Amino acid sequence: MITFPNAKINIGLHITEKRSDGFHNLESCFYPVGWSDVLEVIPATEFSFSSSGIDIPGDPAKNLCVKAYELLKKDFSLPPLSMHLLKIVPIGAGMGGGSSDAAFTLSLLNQVYDLKLSTEALENYARTLGSDCAFFIQNKPVYCYEKGDRFADIPLSLQGKYIVLVYPNLHISTAEAYAGVKPQAPKVNLLEALQRPPAEWRHSIQNDFEKGLFEKYTVLPELKAKMYALGAEYAAMTGSGSTIYGIFEKEVDLQNNFNQYTVWKGELL
Repeated sequence: MITFPNAKINIGLHITEKRSDGFHNLESCFYPVGWSDVLEVIPATEFSFSSSGIDIPGDPAKNLCVKAYELLKKDFSLPPLSMHLLKIVPIGAGMGGGSSDAAFTLSLLNQVYDLKLSTEALENYARTLGSDCAFFIQNKPVYCYEKGDRFADIPLSLQGKYIVLVYPNLHISTAEAYAGVKPQAPKVNLLEALQRPPAEWRHSIQNDFEKGLFEKYTVLPELKAKMYALGAEYAAMTGSGSTIYGIFEKEVDLQNNFNQYTVWKGELL
């Protein structure tokens, strides 16, 4: 069986406080986008995991897809299987690609083996794998808080609008991003700001990671400015970087811009 783990963007991202467990509390809006990996699972005599596409650093045995399988195997009698991941979504790009792979693995195994796990149960499993993994279980626009793993529904739809995502081939680690941020109470009520039209977000909704990273990597503010020059209603960096996105009223002609970078564009749902 094949599934397509998709990416997400952050619309606004406030780092509000440092937690006693070493993590940070934050608030943001997570919104799914169509840039996707491809995950295939087939029956096998012994478990195996392989990948192609973008090279995934580290030990394959510690890949989040493998961890998701092992997590469910502790509680259920899962048969061995062969798992292959075609990695397309850039790594370290602020789009939650690895988290999505893990969550989609849980959902796929739940479906294939009829484990009858509820949405809540799947989200609880996902939370043990990473802070934003749980989002990809329901995979719909939400307001997120605490570590980014608690959600509230929001009346936000960007259906019919278009998005351009540009990854400038720059890997930014989470530790590097947080090093440039000082947690503080938000100056803007994000939930209220999100109720306004996207064209009004530019002056109210921000990603706290931008300040420090934009000073360090000048390509990032340049890409954001280019999005606005092309007519974006709203543009920002997603997550802890380095992908910059622009939301447009209609499909945009990139006019040979961003040719040296990794680009995805499509309609929002």
